[in-house]
Amino acid sequence: MTGLLATKPCTLSVPALAAEALWQELELTPKPGLVDKLNNGSHRDMDHALFVRSITAITPWFARFAELGKAHADKPASEQLRIIRPMGMACEQAMYVATNGVNTHKGGIFALGLLCFAAGRVKNVSADSLCCEVSNICRGLVARELVGRNGHATAGERQYQQYGLTGARGEAESGFATVRKALDMWKGRSLHRLLLCLMAINQDSNLVSRGGTEGLRYVQSYARELLAHGWDREALLKMDNALIERNLSPGGSADLLSVGWVLSAIK
Repeated sequence: MTGLLATKPCTLSVPALAAEALWQELELTPKPGLVDKLNNGSHRDMDHALFVRSITAITPWFARFAELGKAHADKPASEQLRIIRPMGMACEQAMYVATNGVNTHKGGIFALGLLCFAAGRVKNVSADSLCCEVSNICRGLVARELVGRNGHATAGERQYQQYGLTGARGEAESGFATVRKALDMWKGRSLHRLLLCLMAINQDSNLVSRGGTEGLRYVQSYARELLAHGWDREALLKMDNALIERNLSPGGSADLLSVGWVLSAIK
């Protein structure tokens, strides 16, 4: 794991790439506010060893998502969320068993699980075809699950009601528009740069949960500053300390980093 995007042969499957993406994200160090090989970032209940256990538990499910997508490829996209959801919940449960109830990769399971499922449905796998298929599968998801919901609201529902943020649902429904925009900014350089590109533009729900919109804007501005004026390891360590001091963790961008790695590897 070098922190640079490894060149992957086209023969690798999307499930294999999804698993490798989680390892690439974990091993990338330093990673401001996030768990890496140096520290636990802004997390008191997570460490590197816990993430290793989590990835190990999740990995077998990626092939199952792809097989499920292939088995139901003849059914319309509008029926697919109902089909994949039970398997997604089972994968989450496997994660929770491995981590003693800690949410290490719920966002990653959602995004990468959809990519693997879509890979089973499309005839020709490409970054564009997968993003398009995920968007088709998730069409109307934000309207159904975030707009006009009453009663006990989830964190995602509250953020939509308060700030208009659509979170992981909106990103999937858009066909990972934020990831694709960050990849255009990235230009195939280091994985650290891709993470900074994502931090600069992602409406990260994890940051909003921890620090409100002020925390989100702080991280976005910090990342944009580094991208504009240059950065090195020491600058990343300084950003890490600043985010830890403010208890900010860009976990949503970490999830999208894995998605970006997969899409780039396929390209």
